[in-house]
Amino acid sequence: MYTIQTLNQISQAGLRKLPENEFIIDAQAENPDGIILRSFDMHNMPLHENLLGVARAGAGTNNIPIDKCTEMGVPVFNTPGANANAVKELVLAGLLVSSRRIIQGAKWVQTLAPEEVEKAVEAGKKQFVGPEIAGKTLGVIGLGAIGGSVANAALDLGMDVIGYDPFLTLESAWHLSASVDKAESLEQLVSKSDYITIHVPLNDKTRHTFSKELFAATKKGARLLNFARGGLVDNAALLDAIADGILARYITDFPDASLLGNENIIVLPHLGASTPESEENCAEMAAVELREYLRYGNIKNSVNFPGCIVPYSGKPRIAISHSNIVNMIGQLGAVFTKHQINIDKMVNNSKGELAYNIIVCDSLPQDVTELVADLYAIASVKKVRVLNQEG
Repeated sequence: MYTIQTLNQISQAGLRKLPENEFIIDAQAENPDGIILRSFDMHNMPLHENLLGVARAGAGTNNIPIDKCTEMGVPVFNTPGANANAVKELVLAGLLVSSRRIIQGAKWVQTLAPEEVEKAVEAGKKQFVGPEIAGKTLGVIGLGAIGGSVANAALDLGMDVIGYDPFLTLESAWHLSASVDKAESLEQLVSKSDYITIHVPLNDKTRHTFSKELFAATKKGARLLNFARGGLVDNAALLDAIADGILARYITDFPDASLLGNENIIVLPHLGASTPESEENCAEMAAVELREYLRYGNIKNSVNFPGCIVPYSGKPRIAISHSNIVNMIGQLGAVFTKHQINIDKMVNNSKGELAYNIIVCDSLPQDVTELVADLYAIASVKKVRVLNQEG
């Protein structure tokens, strides 16, 4: 039995993917085998040695201590694309409210005296005039599951679309319309775009992607949408860009005190994935990823481990994570030779400084204590798991 701790309320649709005869769901578990969470901040949370995997029901993982998990040999999973439609729909709404001053107009109508509504509306509506988005250019930074779907939808709305993504995957490219033009640089994209939407993860390399320098290259009067992460935009530089007329409007899903009270900034309360469909999709995907790793050692959609999937054949398997250095395969093989274990299949994949193996064996000794000890005796080995399920 595996104990799974939930650090946030997780949709029951997801938890049902963890069969009761194999998994115990306990929000108060002190030594869980796995953790499923959404927005809970794990950085100050103690991580026990028996923790095997962490699954985030969402795309962003900046609330999880990735480096610490990696050192412990613990994969961290996320759910890219599970909330893509929910975020896409909100981005499209953001495009419209950034142009048509819909929110401001609705707020103004609520202030009118009942007996003066019709007359006041006809006299006052001109203050809320805004351009149509059809025929305008949308620049999409990041063309993954969300950015790609936004780009395709914007084309359907009659916009011209240019995109920038130096790390575009083949899978994402397959789903992207051929009508999306490709920018050679961020500076080229922002200089041509009437609207800009950003869809990249937040990390040390992407923090403050929108800086004073990039705003300086931005087309005057552009509208910027940020439904990815707040830290992607330097708020001080943003406020200067609005004051200088470089940006006509900024729409963000990430509230910050410095952004409040400016009529050209619309701040939403982090609604991107706040749909029942999205929460269910993310929870189901996270639960399945964690289940398949705990059962079989298979890894899909991990932010710190390489992908590695070997279909279960009924034979026992050993999963090993270690530093990605030379001669590791030889050292591991020597241990299996010592214990006279025949390897049926071995898959070794790497990601940066980390490597991961699934080793399927014809059979294993009934007592694997010495085998595991010999594997851990290899200096760079981080985690060894012996998996011997029967179906």
